[in-house]
Amino acid sequence: MDLRYFLRDMTVKKYMLMFSAVMMAALGLGGCVGYSNQSLYTQNVATIYVEMFQNESFRRNAEYVVTDALAKRIEVETPYKIVSSKSRADSVISGTITSMDENVLAGERETGRPLEKQFIIRAKFSWKNLKTGELIIENEVVKASGSYSEFLDQEVDYAKSLAANKIAERILEKMQLDW
Repeated sequence: MDLRYFLRDMTVKKYMLMFSAVMMAALGLGGCVGYSNQSLYTQNVATIYVEMFQNESFRRNAEYVVTDALAKRIEVETPYKIVSSKSRADSVISGTITSMDENVLAGERETGRPLEKQFIIRAKFSWKNLKTGELIIENEVVKASGSYSEFLDQEVDYAKSLAANKIAERILEKMQLDW
């Protein structure tokens, strides 16, 4: 009985050894594709002026929240510096909030009262190099949402703030270079 377990254990070890050898050979031949030590962001720009987003929707004040979230994220997560004057900037980001919607995610079965809602912001933005006049990004569309629940004492401003931060995150993703 011990011999069967020993032979089975040896067979498993043999397969594991073969699998390890095949994987090492595959990695050795293929290399580590997809990794780079280059910057994720263009080196042609050092400073950015973020223009106040325009607002084409009927809801107000989201343009301030989106612009503020974007400026803070650029300052913290990228090598670029935010400047307060367009004349001192290497580039400018401008954008427009095209729509803001609210949807019900979950409702009470008996009364139909909303339990959880979702706030959605859609925007388009452009990024222009002021030195060359070249558009780095032109009319790129981004969309994000944030959910809230009045039962948890959350208001629509909470969801608007979440969506604005996600919009800023998506814009930063679009600003990264392709590998």
